[in-house]
Parts: sequence; C-alpha cells; structure tokens
Amino acid sequence: MRPLRWKLESLAFHNFTPSVQRRPVAMERVNRASMMKPQKDTYILDSDCSSDDDDLEKSLLTAVDDYNSDKSESNESSSTTPVVTRLGLLALLLLTLHNCFSMLLIRFVMKDQPNFLASAAVLVSELIKLVCSCSYILFIQKKSIGSIAKFLKEDKRNTMLLVVPACAYNFQMSMAYVALANIDAALYSVICQSRLLFTAVCAVIFLRKKLKYIQLLSLILLTCGVMLCNMADQKDPTDDSNGSTSSVTLGISAALGISFSSGIASVYTERVIKGNKNKNISEQEYGLAYTQVQLALMSILTMGTYAFIQDWDVIQTYGLFHNFTSWAALSVVNNAVGGLIVASVLKYADSVLKGYATALAATLTGILSYFMFGTALNSIYFMGIINVLVAVILYNGNDDLHRLMC
Repeated sequence: MRPLRWKLESLAFHNFTPSVQRRPVAMERVNRASMMKPQKDTYILDSDCSSDDDDLEKSLLTAVDDYNSDKSESNESSSTTPVVTRLGLLALLLLTLHNCFSMLLIRFVMKDQPNFLASAAVLVSELIKLVCSCSYILFIQKKSIGSIAKFLKEDKRNTMLLVVPACAYNFQMSMAYVALANIDAALYSVICQSRLLFTAVCAVIFLRKKLKYIQLLSLILLTCGVMLCNMADQKDPTDDSNGSTSSVTLGISAALGISFSSGIASVYTERVIKGNKNKNISEQEYGLAYTQVQLALMSILTMGTYAFIQDWDVIQTYGLFHNFTSWAALSVVNNAVGGLIVASVLKYADSVLKGYATALAATLTGILSYFMFGTALNSIYFMGIINVLVAVILYNGNDDLHRLMC
C-alpha cells in the first residue's frame, strides 16, 4: 500500500479538487476505464497491491484528466463570451442620448425663464405616461382594463408604498426646471452626478452596507470633480450682480436637491418596496406596463395634490397651461415618452452600463452646451469632468478592477 499512498500524495500535489458538476462525467469515464484491460504502468507496484487499488488509481487519474479538460474548455468559452451584448450597447446609447437630449431641451426652454407652472408640466407628463401604458396593455398585450384594476387590487400594498418614490420623482422633475433656468446644462449634468454620493451615504446609514475601498476612492474623486466644476462656473465678482449670484446659488441648490432625493428614493425602494414584494403577483402575467401605470397614478395623485394646494390661485386665474410654449410641450412629451422607452430597455442594461451612460451623457452635454449656448468651458471644468468620469467608472467597476486598484 505504500507505493499507492505515494501516488495519492503526488496527485494531491496538483491541488486537485473535483467539483460536484464534474463528478458524473468523471464517474462515467471511470466506469469505461474499468471495462478495459489493465495496462502496464510506469510506476512500480508491490506484489501485495490488490485490484481495488488499481481501480482507485485509475479513477483518480481519469478524474484529473477530466478536470483539466473541463477547465480548458471553460477557459475557452469564457474567453469567447462577449463582455457587453449588442442589446446592452444599444441600451447604453439610448440612455446616453436621452439623458443628454433631455437636459439640453429643458435648458433651451428655461434659459429665458418663462413663467409657466412646473407642476403642470409634470402632471401632463404623467398623464401621457398613463395613457401610453394603458394603450400598450390594451392594444399590444391584448388585455382589458379589468386586468389593470385586478393588478392594482392585488398589489395595493405596494401601490401605497409608491407614494414616496412618486413624490421624489415629482420633486426631481420640478427642480430640474428650476435648476436649468438658473445654471447651464454643463454644470447641471455634473452636479447631478453627486446622486451617486448621496445614494452611497444613504445605503451605508440605512441599509448598513459596506463600501469597498475603490468605491470610497471614487466618491472622493466625485466630490472633487463636482467642486471643480462649480469653481469653473464662478465668474469674476466685479462683473457679477447680486441677482446673478443668487440665481446660480438657487440652481446649484436645486440640482443638489435632485441628487439627495434620488439617493433617498433609491434606498427606500430597495429597503421597503423590494422587501415587501407581493409573491402572489406573477411577473409573466403583469409586465412593466402595469408597473408604469401604478407609478403614474401615484405621481398624478401626489402632484395633483401639490398643484391644488400651492398653485390653485394661479390655475384659477390664468389656467393650468398659462405661458406654456410649444417647446415646453415638447419637453413634456420627451420626458414622458422618452422615460417609457428608457424604462423598457433598462432590463438590457445593468447598473454598470447605466453608470457609464450617465457619465457619457454628462460629457456629451458639456460639449454640446458649448456649441449650442456658448457655455464657457475652461481647463478647471475639464479637470472636474475627468474626475467625475473616473469616479463613475471606479464605483461601477467589477471585482477584478477592485483587486487591481487595491
């Protein structure tokens, strides 16, 4: 038995540990090998070795060959697998273009600070979403209005829980009009990247999540990048009036409010809504359109309540669409229809692609803002945008990037 023990130790030298998935294939090869005649081995065996020892030796040697062949096949298959699929690239392109176009369009509408109600814009946008989602259910999915009522009844708990994300979304849309009326689209797009910082802080505080070292580094870079872009937007105090300074401060505050509410809504959705998901609701029976109806109804309810309380005197005197231009109507339609299209392709884009799309949109918005509105982009701004881009890439990096950096 001593030579056999030596051979077992030599096999263990290769750190062989067969996995559960490879055992059926290994046993099949062992069974086939046991049917064959024993061949002369290069090892010298003692005369007292039994046939069971020979079978055990063949089993181990065959399993080693099987492990090596399967490992090489898996390496070949992993090397040929594409990192990003074609649908993922299309989703990345669509998300980038939509984010960029939305910011530039709202900036074009609000640069002269027209006096129309932002609550009216958000209300109409949500009404368009509701109509489009219901039309998709009725004419594309060939289902009835009763199925929508049934879904809302079965998932009434989550419908009520959606009040907080609906309020956060309405606040973000309203503040987008306020921010882009006071600051340029280039600065706005960079400040909105700070939602990554607020989301991470809220996740650590409320969800007790632990951040990786590379994510902490990315958040520091992100903060520095946003501060640099704010410094680049500061003008000479001798040429600046108090009204201009206050308007810029108002725009920056509105953009930061958007980022903060986005972080709160993300953590709330993960903690409350996903944790209380109704298991009786079938995702195959009720698709994304039903969820859009659910969210649109709660957004209309919350924004309608706000408009009734805050803007009722203006609505009663001038009407809901006072000073509503055609460009403003186009921005509303873009927010509604574009938002639905983006939501429909999000299943093809993971969090990494969404992060890259946001970073690319910020860069593209700054460049197009220079050509469309004459926004001054100096070296400090480009230093800031580089910091933001690197921060987004590091924060959304995989484990291989984390090991490489740390």
